[in-house]
This record gives sequence, C-alpha cells and structure tokens, in this order.
Amino acid sequence: MTLTQDATAADLKALAEQAGRDLEDASAPEILRWAVDTFGEGFCVTSSMEDAVVAHLASRVRPGVDVVFLDTGYHFEETIGTRDAVDAVMDVHVITLTPRQTVAEQDAEYGAKLHDRDPDLCCALRKVKPLEEGLTRYSAWATGLRRDESPTRANTPVVGWDEKRRKVKVSPIARWTQDDVDAYVAEHGVLTNPLLMDGYASVGCAPCTRRVLEGEDARAGRWAGRGKTECGLHG
Repeated sequence: MTLTQDATAADLKALAEQAGRDLEDASAPEILRWAVDTFGEGFCVTSSMEDAVVAHLASRVRPGVDVVFLDTGYHFEETIGTRDAVDAVMDVHVITLTPRQTVAEQDAEYGAKLHDRDPDLCCALRKVKPLEEGLTRYSAWATGLRRDESPTRANTPVVGWDEKRRKVKVSPIARWTQDDVDAYVAEHGVLTNPLLMDGYASVGCAPCTRRVLEGEDARAGRWAGRGKTECGLHG
C-alpha cells in the first residue's frame, strides 16, 4: 500500500499496520528510510534529549530532518544543554515546543507543584497537549521507544498506529537493547545526556525523575513511588 495525498485515517492505519508486519525484522535505517520515502516533509523525529540516537539515525537517511523537542519548563539543565548541542552539531532541524502556560502561569491557576499533587494533569498540560498541537503538520512521527525499557513497552511495534493522534508512529529502535544503543553511541560519537553517566537511566522532568537503583528497570526512576509509568505521550 502506498500513501496518496487524499489518504484517510483508515488508510494511514492500514498502511502503518502493514508496515509494522513487513518491517519487523528490518534495520533501524531501513525503517526510517521507509518513513522518509512514504511521508517526506510529513515525517518528524521526537526526542526527549535523553540521547540523540534516533535523531542521528534519521539525519543519515534525511539530512535536515525535523527533530521535535518538548520544553516543559521543568527539564534538567543537562537536557536543555543536550538539545542545544544536538542543534549545533547535527544535521537536523530542532523544533522546540512549549506549553501554552509558563510554569509560573500554571502555578497561579492550579497551585504550586502540580506535578506532586496531580502528575497526570501536569503531564497533560505540559507534554501531551503541546505535542498534539506540534504534530499537527505531520502524518508520522518517530520515537526512541524500546521494548526492553519496561513491561509497558514490551509490545511496541516498529511501525504502528497512534489512535489518539491519528498518526503513524515509528519506533525504529524498538527491537534494540541497551547494549545496541551503547554500541551505536560509541561507534558514531552520538551525543547523550550527561545525566546518563550520573545514575539516571531515563531522563524526564527534574521534579519527577530520580536515579535508578541496581536491578531496577530503566523507567523505575520516573514518578517513583507512584503507580504512574508513562507521561501520556506513549500510553
């Protein structure tokens, strides 16, 4: 199935599901090549700036590819620094999205430290809604999700359908392990967030992220002590 200009959501969903089956055993560059060839300017990469692996992979397939970053207002300085470094040294076009409200404006409306009292609402306001608005111009987006990160991500397809946003969701390194990521970073000198060398296995907003303990999975440091495991961007 090929993409046409008048493709409906149903067409895109069928295209994504077929590609997920066809590309299950494909390499990350092959998956990204399919996405770029299929969607062109309608494709982007999203990055939390934990590392720039997927952005780097995509830039080799499509130099100047759009890389979308969500600046929640709560990021570690190291995360903002990684974004700036990626923008400066990689052949990508970094687009920074921000919430409609600053942290101060949110505090004025909802009270201080909403992330402690209602983290789901905080994520919805500062992550989910801005991403939905920022992805409006795209038909497909790429993520760095991996199946080995946590049980909630174990069934991540390499290409799937994002029902919430009605877009094709590409996860080119879904089948990679942490060893694969480390090997790629070492081979290509890919930028990574300095916090990964300081005990953080997954880097999110500063108030809701801690270092992981030995034996914990990579996502254990996010919203520790709560039942929450995802911000809402991926489930």
